[in-house]
Amino acid sequence: MHEYEDIIDFVRELERLKDTTRTAWTKESRPESVAEHSWRLALFALSLEDYFEDIDLNKVMRMCLVHDMGEAYEGDISAKIEENKQDKFKREEAALFRLTTALPENIRQRFLAVWREYNDGETMEAKLAKALDKMETIIQHNQGNNPGGFDYEFNLEYGKEYAFFNPVVRTLREIIDQETRSKVKSSGDER
Repeated sequence: MHEYEDIIDFVRELERLKDTTRTAWTKESRPESVAEHSWRLALFALSLEDYFEDIDLNKVMRMCLVHDMGEAYEGDISAKIEENKQDKFKREEAALFRLTTALPENIRQRFLAVWREYNDGETMEAKLAKALDKMETIIQHNQGNNPGGFDYEFNLEYGKEYAFFNPVVRTLREIIDQETRSKVKSSGDER
């Protein structure tokens, strides 16, 4: 019974991700939460299942759900802010350790392993999850009602390095970039 209670404690702690906002806004001008981003990202991955039969989509969805859990305590830091990747990794790993403390050790290690694989970015699953993560963010920026002066042009390069490992991913990115160019043009921010 104790392990079940520990899992429930973990789920309670996950509520923090519902209250942790990102630098993205919904159509209703409400800041998007980390939980919302991760949920839609996982559904994005699931919707591509037929196009990636050689990739473990279950693992990709796990990565999508776990990848930002380390933001539960210190929040999301905008990609526009230059940050030392190693410092970010250590900070988020420490937060993930804290967040998963209540879990039975074998379950905790699974969460940590998926998170590390995502961050290492070496496997096909991690490459796909990273590419989709960046694209979901850009879709939200294009779709949301952002504050005045929002820098849509930044998104034309954001995460682009992840889009070239696969033709399907490349095509998705091209479609999203075209939407972004339209937003740049309509916002009058062409440089």
